[in-house]
Amino acid sequence: MTEPSSSDPSRAVLRSASDLRAMAHPTRLRLLGALRMHGPQTGAMLGERVGEAAGTVSYHLRTLAKAGLVTDAEPQSGDRREHWWAAAHETTTWDPVTLRADPEQAAASAALQRVVGEVYAQRWAEYVDAAGEMPDEWVAAGLSTDSVLRLTVEELAELREELMAVSSRWRARSAAHVEGDGSEPAALIAQTYRIPTP
Repeated sequence: MTEPSSSDPSRAVLRSASDLRAMAHPTRLRLLGALRMHGPQTGAMLGERVGEAAGTVSYHLRTLAKAGLVTDAEPQSGDRREHWWAAAHETTTWDPVTLRADPEQAAASAALQRVVGEVYAQRWAEYVDAAGEMPDEWVAAGLSTDSVLRLTVEELAELREELMAVSSRWRARSAAHVEGDGSEPAALIAQTYRIPTP
């Protein structure tokens, strides 16, 4: 079962191959993201949000619940027959280096990383398709860039820490916003990695 981080209970840490596999599905990642972004919802609400049938959503939610990533939520309406779900944590992490010692965990970690990349690409494509209808200032405020740098392993680690600090600072700013105050959901995706040599 996924465990909360000892230093940050709002962060889930995936430690087993089964939990990694539970999350390594595009629909499950989208369901978990929707619960984190929009709060508790029913399976029907989530199905509309991600474009999946109720039965499919129910199966994926049960899989996420078994891994400890989602949990039952208090009903948000008067209909007690509705089953409400909530994200169990604000973020999820895993340590690919630690998991490399076990072949099954290493394969599950790699599979999850590939699915995460696919979901990132899908979200970017959705943005590109919708950008034509967005106000100019929102499009102008966005950024997509990449750089090829020549760094030592120590410098790459330093860059990672700097990016994590920037992300943490802006997460705090984000938490202060509420719907209707002029803020909108915005994606921050950062990747740094050694380019594989041919």
